[in-house]
Amino acid sequence: MTKAEAKQRIGKLKGSINHYRYLYHVLDKTEISEQALDSLKKELFDLEEIFPDLIASDSPTQRIGGRPSEKFSKIRHAKPMLSFNDAFSKEDMKDWLWRNEKLLSETENKKVNFYCEPKLDGLAIELVYEKGIFKTGSTRGDGFVGEDVSQNLKTIESVPLELRHLKEVLPDLEKEKLFEIAKVVREKKLAGAIVRGEAIIRTKDFLKINQEQKKKGLPLYANPRNLAAGSLRQLDPKITASRSLDVNIYELVSDFGQKTHEQEHQILKILGFKTNNKYSKFCQTIDEVFAFREFWLKNRQVLPYEIDGIVVTINKDEIFDRLGVVGKAPRGAMAFKFPLKQATTIVEDVVFQVGRTGAITPVAVLKPVQVGGVTVSRATLHNEDEIKRLGLKIHDTVIVGRAGDVIPDILKVLPELRTNREKPFKMPGKCPACQTILVKPAGEVVLRCPNPNCFARTRESFYHFVSKAAFDIQGLGPKIIDKLLGAGLVSDPADLFSLKEGDILSAGLLGFAEKSARNLISAIQAKKKIVFPKIIFALGIRNIGEQTSQDLAECFGDLESLKKASLEDLQKIENIGPKAAKSIFDYFQEKKNLEFLGKLKKAGVVVKAQKKEKQSLKGLSFVLTGSLETLARSQAKERIRKLGGGVSDTVSKNTNFLIVGLNPSSKLKKAKDLGVKVISEAEFLKILK
Repeated sequence: MTKAEAKQRIGKLKGSINHYRYLYHVLDKTEISEQALDSLKKELFDLEEIFPDLIASDSPTQRIGGRPSEKFSKIRHAKPMLSFNDAFSKEDMKDWLWRNEKLLSETENKKVNFYCEPKLDGLAIELVYEKGIFKTGSTRGDGFVGEDVSQNLKTIESVPLELRHLKEVLPDLEKEKLFEIAKVVREKKLAGAIVRGEAIIRTKDFLKINQEQKKKGLPLYANPRNLAAGSLRQLDPKITASRSLDVNIYELVSDFGQKTHEQEHQILKILGFKTNNKYSKFCQTIDEVFAFREFWLKNRQVLPYEIDGIVVTINKDEIFDRLGVVGKAPRGAMAFKFPLKQATTIVEDVVFQVGRTGAITPVAVLKPVQVGGVTVSRATLHNEDEIKRLGLKIHDTVIVGRAGDVIPDILKVLPELRTNREKPFKMPGKCPACQTILVKPAGEVVLRCPNPNCFARTRESFYHFVSKAAFDIQGLGPKIIDKLLGAGLVSDPADLFSLKEGDILSAGLLGFAEKSARNLISAIQAKKKIVFPKIIFALGIRNIGEQTSQDLAECFGDLESLKKASLEDLQKIENIGPKAAKSIFDYFQEKKNLEFLGKLKKAGVVVKAQKKEKQSLKGLSFVLTGSLETLARSQAKERIRKLGGGVSDTVSKNTNFLIVGLNPSSKLKKAKDLGVKVISEAEFLKILK
């Protein structure tokens, strides 16, 4: 990117971020997710790092918060309430350390260690105590002046109206071996304090409030952060009191003689404040910081409140102060956030993918971006109607979302970031693979290639046939399939089972020697026996997924019975709709499909009846979200179905259990809103046993 292009992009980003920040911080409204806003801010921060002379005083990276509301009287903070810059990866954190190392001496760098704590997602507050008595409480505001919400804060049980007396504090300080601090407190007779923390709503209270909203037919609150902010900024303290707010304190502004951030936490607890000390940790090295973040990424469900990452602070106050402040943030601390499930990026092009059923799917080629901990460079656009709904153009800035193992989606276009370089595009009239004129069947929104011999369709049918949920042939991935097809060694998936080692070697396929060819043939031959539900899925019948394949197998028992089923027989099966029934019936009426099944049989493929297990999960419906550690998602689904349970991709009131893995999606929130039982992977494994 040239400097001129960067200047234009920075200007657009500043305007967009300021708009969304105003909605979020001042009006407590959200038009885009906080994660998407974080992504825009990260892009601006990175551009300003590359072009520091383009940093302006009005840049969002130089501002601390939104302006205070006119509804409240104002309180000026004793020292600015700063916020943190964000990091999303280990590389971001290493860059942060590298920047700091350049500002410190060799001796100071040897003394750098860290204090890490969960990053609360609430509203930042400051509490002021004089002679041990609570005097005022305020919001962050613009960082210099906040809103006076003292009366509302007094309604919160975890806000002490009086600090613990010196006779209680001093023995506890000595018990914690904070002797120097005890000496300072004793000599100065410190009875006042300025502290900072976060007003939050615990998860259980948020769910309870939303249940009450639902009973009254009122709109549900979007998230705990917005509810906490809105509740604390009520003009009537009685409303605040009814919202079950909580306060967690993590910063001691006053000088009690503390030398480290860890000591601040210890002192705060002794003074009588609620802290998250038991969830925090001193870390000697950056690798320990990474391990701490990874732990909470996997275990955040056990916390009583929501978090979106951890805060990493250089522990020694002397070094922290020496590093100073840049823009709105201290150099000595960083918000190390969890992987974004939503991020912003740019659509560089749109290409078209041909599926095994001939469906033409537009795919956005993206400027690579991290979403859900994975770098993505493509996102599905589904169909032409979806593109029109989004109003998407090539070179648009978009919000991309990814949940668990699901392919990324474009969720929203940000037209305010357009620069007149954007251009519309048209859906193709011909198949991009075989040039056959595309058709749009009546009642459908998807364009299709009607050519059954289209190479792209054949290739996709191979990918599907060998996938985990079908024949699950290890080592036979897309690249090898492409080589086999390109060499003319196979024309349909049944040909795989007739391949010989010599066929591969004589074709001179790149990357194949005698051993690798032998391993591939062994892997294919090892999969000649397949259970009935898996072969139904492997056939790639339109509208037939894993669950329907399982239902068909339970109903018909073997392939011959399914082949002979009438349309009426199929329509009678519970959970199978008219479209799916017709797809199955039509498949077995086509001569070429029957010939393909015969070819599989001749090649030695044997379809086994699925072993009947005790149907201990019969009648129960499961949904999975996030990545499981001990089982692949396909294995988990298979285990559930074998025990008679059902698996769905969406949470509904009919869902019995949501199984939550690493980095769960919005399904978790929906399940909680609907009162669906949420279980961990460990609990799920117990159910299976």
